[in-house]
Parts: sequence; C-alpha cells; structure tokens
Amino acid sequence: MTFEFPVLIGDVGGTNARFAIVEERGAKPRLLSHEATADHPDPSAAIKASLAKDGERSPPPRSAILAIAGRIDGPEVQLTNAHWKVSGERIGRDFGFSQTVVVNDYVPVAAGAAEIEPHDLTPIGHCPPIPGGARVVLGPGTGFGAAALVPYSAHLAIVSTEAGHTDIGPADAFEEKVWHALERVEERVTVETVLSGPGLARLHAAVAQVRTGQPHDKLDPAAITTAGLDASDPHAAETLALFSRLLGRVCGDLALTFLATSGVYIGGGIAPRIVKVLEEGGFREAFEKKAPFAGMMRGIPTSVITVHDPAFNGLAALASDGDTFVYHGQVWRPRD
Repeated sequence: MTFEFPVLIGDVGGTNARFAIVEERGAKPRLLSHEATADHPDPSAAIKASLAKDGERSPPPRSAILAIAGRIDGPEVQLTNAHWKVSGERIGRDFGFSQTVVVNDYVPVAAGAAEIEPHDLTPIGHCPPIPGGARVVLGPGTGFGAAALVPYSAHLAIVSTEAGHTDIGPADAFEEKVWHALERVEERVTVETVLSGPGLARLHAAVAQVRTGQPHDKLDPAAITTAGLDASDPHAAETLALFSRLLGRVCGDLALTFLATSGVYIGGGIAPRIVKVLEEGGFREAFEKKAPFAGMMRGIPTSVITVHDPAFNGLAALASDGDTFVYHGQVWRPRD
C-alpha cells in the first residue's frame, strides 16, 4: 500500500485522538496535538483543529492512515467507547486526500512491535526474546485492545482481534466472591469489563463489597491506582493485585492462542503506571500457569511498552514500509 507524503497519522481512542505528520518516507512522526474526542463533533473537526495548531510548519498532508478504537467492519466505523463515527471517505473528501486508510487501533501497535527498541520496554520477568516468532500486543485503557504480529513468508501479518469482548470467569474462591459482586456490562463479564479503566473501578467496588459486606460506589480509576500504589487504601491495593493476576492470565491465553514465542507486549494507559505491581509476582505466575504448557510459557517474554504514543511509530512504519505488512483495513481513494 503506497501513501502520498506528507501523511497524516492518527491514533483515535475513546477519550483522546492524537495526530501527527510523517513528512517523508522513513521520517519520524512529528506530533501535532492531542484532541479530546468529547470536544469535537466528529473526526474531521478534530483533524482541522489539530492541523490549525501546526500552522504552516509543513505542507498540508496528502494522505492519511488512522488507527481507530473500534471494529473495522464497514465504510463507517463507530468508536467502541465514544460518540464518533469514522468514515475514511468523508475525511478524505473533507481534506482532499489521495488516500485514507482506517485500521483497528492495535494494528499500528503490532507493527511498531516489529522493531521496538529495548529502551522502550520494561521487562516483566527475565526471559530473553526469541526472534522469528509471533508476537502479541495488547493493552487495557479506556477499553481493551489486542492484536498479533505473525511472520508469514516474507511479510508480517497483523491479525486484529476483539479479545476484549471475550468472556472471563473466576479462577479461585476469592475471585468467585468478587464475580458475584461485580457489575455486569450487558449481562456479561468480559475481559474489557475488568481489564480497562472502567474495569478497574468495577473491580475495586466489588473487592470492597466482598471485604466489607456493603455495596461500594465506583471510584475514579486514577484515584484507585494512586491509593493502591501508596497503600493508603487496602481495598485499592488488593484490587491492583487482582488486576495484575487477571492481566497475566489473559496475556497467557493470548500467547497460547497465537503461540507468541517472541513475546507479549503490554500497552495501554494503565500498565506503565503499575509496573511495580506487575513485577511483584502475581502477573507472571498467572501468565505461566497454563498446564500442560507451563514450560513453554516460562520461556515467553512479557514487557510493558513505556514509549509515549506507541501507535505513532507503527503508523509511520505502515506509511513508509507498507510492503512489509499485511493487514485488514478500510481503504478509500477518490475515483478517477
């Protein structure tokens, strides 16, 4: 897939949309701005505001590739956790682009994992990376995203998933009590129900109810994280430990699903803040507890992605080196 430069790249989540410019093939992305999705009626308005902040530092973009926190299943994509509907055709026509590509938000994170630098990672555990195998990228944030990067002949195939919407259940007596107190979402407990920002709030309310015997209001996820890390709230500390174990279990499930022998890479907004909790043992124990394949699991490295805006490097790679990657996306080009 060939892009005309400069290329506008965007990482559009449920809370924020981040935009940057790749001025020429192989160039590093240059940040334009972060725009709150709630502050704009649609993506074009947010792009217009972002480009206005750049002034005339570079020529206007000629094409675009946007990563969207939603399923790419038609010409117009509804964000999973926000009101925007994203249409590649509308954006392309609004800005006169020669091409607009819309992909799932974890496609570029997977692409970026192909060449991610060690200094952009914090290892959880001490497994050396094994080159040449599949990799999984995932992340709890406003929602829960996941994708796999799978070597295929001379290419790297990026497999988008909806792993966040698969069911998850309790694994011991304490978790069973928590599950009974846990708020359902559309009558389900999914991975995203518990492994996301809102999920952390649900877990904390359920843990507090189990420990006190009384219903507990949901708190802000950032406040729960802070209180858990400084041990000012024992329920918050216990919630973070549970969150860590559940994340380890789901990471292990995805590693088994894709035989991700070259590693599992954790992004999202929460994991970098709770690295200390992840390192304390519950995460790796849950990750490796996959009999009869526990031995294989012990050899799979797990790391937290600590680089800021990890999707940007992947989007730049997709724009500059499109022949390397095979991936699903919505592609719009004006008719001749």
